Amino acid sequence: MQTTDTANRILDCAQALMVERGYNAFSYADISSVVNITKASIHHHFHTKADLVKALLLRYRQQVRMGLAHMKSNAPDPLARLQAYVGYWETCIREETNPFCVCALLAAEIPTLPDEVSAEVRGHFVELTHWLQETMEEGSRQNLIHLEKPAPLEAEIFIATVHGAMLAARAYGNVTSFASVTEEALRRLTPSAH
Repeated sequence: MQTTDTANRILDCAQALMVERGYNAFSYADISSVVNITKASIHHHFHTKADLVKALLLRYRQQVRMGLAHMKSNAPDPLARLQAYVGYWETCIREETNPFCVCALLAAEIPTLPDEVSAEVRGHFVELTHWLQETMEEGSRQNLIHLEKPAPLEAEIFIATVHGAMLAARAYGNVTSFASVTEEALRRLTPSAH
């Protein structure tokens, strides 16, 4: 997806507003005041809010794909990849740079989202589950990851745990709860813990 600098600034602003408020609690007027452009200019780039958020999610999903591929190439050990995934979110929460997965946030709003936005959210979770499942299966074959349940279920448990820990970190206002919960999730997958 090729976008202009203005379009990227709009997308960056929309993402920050969504993480802070959710899909239904931000508007083009909010973006206009932050980015310092007219609402008409935003509409020029993204005709509707659904178009804007779909473009944002397409960009976000591409960034996630690149990040996961980077983890795989830099961490041949599958358990180290899972640790890197958790470490990424822990750093984002601690530094408040990207303290919540946009798709996890939007998943809670699916009943009120336009279909094209819901489809992108679901697509993100399908891809993330697939990556986790492959990583866990590879680790299990190498005796680096202990699976108590089949890999597809373990992947879903891991996603639910990490995203639930993000919610807890937001509720408590600190990274400690995230770190504690995800540390236990990783320990559970470590063969030496069994």
